[in-house]
Parts: sequence; structure tokens; C-alpha cells
Amino acid sequence: EVQLVESGGGLVQVGGSLRLSCAASGFSFDDYAIGWFREAPGKDRQGVSCMTSSDGSLYYQNSVKGRFTISSDKAKNMVYLQMNSLKPEDTGVYYCATSLKCSWWRGDVDTWGRGTRVTVSS
Repeated sequence: EVQLVESGGGLVQVGGSLRLSCAASGFSFDDYAIGWFREAPGKDRQGVSCMTSSDGSLYYQNSVKGRFTISSDKAKNMVYLQMNSLKPEDTGVYYCATSLKCSWWRGDVDTWGRGTRVTVSS
């Protein structure tokens, strides 16, 4: 059974940085994709970034390109999301998620973490 536990959220000012972490257990980096979704207040959950370790592919939503970086440490079964130059619109709950392939559609997700809240204040 895949289990995902996020951490690293918090309150940060505009322009600041945070690094989110996702501890993944029961998960094979070589067989699945793993990434991050964001649920902003009053909005649908949306894919932000995703990676497939099997071929090294990385994906980012246009709104976060150049500011966010997804990475992993397979030895520790960890996935990270480094978020720089944060904006108020980055506020939301961030979920770690696994799927067979990278997708921005929440319906493709097999397993969700419980989320970690990020608040960017102006």
C-alpha cells in the first residue's frame, strides 16, 4: 500500500521560499509517476508539478515554471518541491500524489497524501 506524507508548508511572505517534502512508502519510483497538486481556496485541485523517474521527465504548470523545482531522493523515498519567488496565488493546500503517468487531472491519481498548507501573504 502506497502512503504519502507531506510536510514543509507554512506561512511565507511574497517573494519568499519554501520546500515541501513528501515521504513515500510502498512506492516504486521506477514504475509510477509522482508529483504535487495544489488546491487553492475556492478552486479545484490542480496539478502543479510531476516527475517520472523512469525517464527523468519533469513537468510544471505554466504558472510555476521557473519558480518551482521538483526533485527526488530515491534512497530516502522522498520527493521535494522547492518553491521560490512565491506569490499570493500560490496559496493553497499542496498534495503529494502518485499515478501511472504524469497528468494534471486529479482523476488519474491513484494515491493522495493528506496535504500541507501553504499561505503566501502580501
